[in-house]
Amino acid sequence: MRSNPSDAVTNFKDGVRDGIPIALGYLAVSFAFGIQAVSAGISVMQATLISLTNVTSAGQFAGISVIAAAGSYLEMAGVQLIINLRYMLMSAAISQKVDPKLPTINRLGIAFGVTDEIFGVSITRPGVLSPWFSLGAIVTAVFGWVLGTFLGAFSGEILPASLISALGVALYGMFVAIVIPVARDDRNVLLAAVMAVICSSVFTYAPLLSRISSGTRIIIVTVVISAIAALIFPVKEEEKTADGE
Repeated sequence: MRSNPSDAVTNFKDGVRDGIPIALGYLAVSFAFGIQAVSAGISVMQATLISLTNVTSAGQFAGISVIAAAGSYLEMAGVQLIINLRYMLMSAAISQKVDPKLPTINRLGIAFGVTDEIFGVSITRPGVLSPWFSLGAIVTAVFGWVLGTFLGAFSGEILPASLISALGVALYGMFVAIVIPVARDDRNVLLAAVMAVICSSVFTYAPLLSRISSGTRIIIVTVVISAIAALIFPVKEEEKTADGE
């Protein structure tokens, strides 16, 4: 991580600046995660440690569902692999922006903080990506994620059950807020979401399929709907060109 001290400070400050909006967004989502974790029987410190070592919203929420359903380690591994597989592609893209001589330890640090939002601010940064910029963005964003988890988990232990149940709706509100705007502008996303709802409902209420554990259901529904959507709604080459890819 050798660089001019003034450049390092500038890049770190830029990372912190870009990380603040991410941290604020993470604060709200991770608060809901903390509440969900406590409801699943996880302690405050355990929930906080999960957020500190994982930093993956969808993966953590899915993981809590597997834990609450007493799922197996194999189910947990499968769910996390599928949900977080996109980070492999993001990391590959980020690796093309860093200095080829950057030490492995620095690359591992950057890889730890690859989330959808941090990837967005990193990949759009002009020129070579400085590890100091990544450090500033990751530290700031992860702080918001961990703090929100702690506050949510702590609140979940002291607030009345009725209020916790009401706050738990924030999780579903988050998913709705993510899907609805995109689905409104993209018919393919809307159809994929509808298919996912139908498929999930079948697995929940069908006599035989309902016996499958929730963790396995998540894996099956994710793979099946993703495959169907890829076959029915492929991304055309002209669409990639229009997006500048």
